[in-house]
Amino acid sequence: MNEHSRFDDLHIETLAVRAAVERSQYGENSEALYLTSGYVQPTAAAAAARFAGDEEGYTYGRYGNPTVSSMEMRLAALEGTEAAMGTASGMSAILMMCLGLLKAGDHVLCSRSMFGSTIKLIGSDLAKFGVESSFVSQTDLSEWQAAIRPNTRLLFAETPTNPLTEVCDIQALADLAHNAGALFALDNCFATPALQRPVAMGADIIMHSGTKYLDGQGRVMAGALCAPQQMITEKFLPVLKSGGMTLAPFNAWVVLKGLETLDLRMRAQSARAQILAEWLEKHPSVARVHYPGLASHPQHHLAMRQMSGLGGAVLSFHVKADGPEQARQRAFHVMDQMQVLSLSTNLGDTKTLVAHPASTSHGRLTEAQRQAAGIGQGLIRVAVGLEYPQDIQKDLSRGLDTL
Repeated sequence: MNEHSRFDDLHIETLAVRAAVERSQYGENSEALYLTSGYVQPTAAAAAARFAGDEEGYTYGRYGNPTVSSMEMRLAALEGTEAAMGTASGMSAILMMCLGLLKAGDHVLCSRSMFGSTIKLIGSDLAKFGVESSFVSQTDLSEWQAAIRPNTRLLFAETPTNPLTEVCDIQALADLAHNAGALFALDNCFATPALQRPVAMGADIIMHSGTKYLDGQGRVMAGALCAPQQMITEKFLPVLKSGGMTLAPFNAWVVLKGLETLDLRMRAQSARAQILAEWLEKHPSVARVHYPGLASHPQHHLAMRQMSGLGGAVLSFHVKADGPEQARQRAFHVMDQMQVLSLSTNLGDTKTLVAHPASTSHGRLTEAQRQAAGIGQGLIRVAVGLEYPQDIQKDLSRGLDTL
């Protein structure tokens, strides 16, 4: 029986705790952590065959590891793809994807609402090597269609986006890409396979920063690409071997164990985020709330259809203010009054994390660029954790009620 057939008829909750490589001869129930940089080969001929790719087997820590394989197998099972490849971080996963699929003269089409580092990597760093790129509205399909060129090889989006939670139509973008002879890749960090399985809606490649919800407790850096087996083997594995974006076994083991509770955490944190968003929307000091679970969200119905009826665990809101300077002061006041929640730019933790995007993740942009992107000085992002909902509200009230 091959590895995949064991899991073909299992539900996602079961896959999250069962999909992994076979147990060792010791019969461990909790997946083993293999800390090794090299592997002893049975014969010289076997070593030659394995290094040549003619025979399965581990050869060197940069190329593969049983613990990493377990994480990859489990994540692929959850996303519904044939395979996955772990990387050192989410950004290294994006770099691997681009190096594996693109060459000088190729064109990439991205949402302009993507993570800032993604925009810099594709728009600036890869441009030095002749890769062209364009950035369009996350939600306007006509802009995507108009920006496609004969040399477009990849469409890339994330949904929901950070921090305004904009939602794109996955199936529609996949169709656009395929009609143009291109691939469609999706950053699924915010929703995760617990809420959203993009491959079922036509996506070719799923990208993850495992640092976020896949780990779930803010402990390690990790990334991954989920894709067809042939793409993993022929496009991404050669880049991993030469580029060394290798996921450390310990980090892979932490993410592997985090995946076991992913479904429970995402549903619990999404429920708390919904409660908080509804409360914030009624608060007199709040001008607007961005959260897909609210009926006021522009893509609410699309989000509910794509995300299993839940809005995810991240929201953002604007404090009421007269002008950017006062907005910044008021946002800082809200965050500085917190006594329980964490002031941190990360997300995906069991602890609620609060950040000010205009001065952190988007701090290198001009004020005009930030305003064009909707990142005002009064915007606060909240990645909701597992605290009691009213405790989260109470901590934010310390600042909101005293503006």
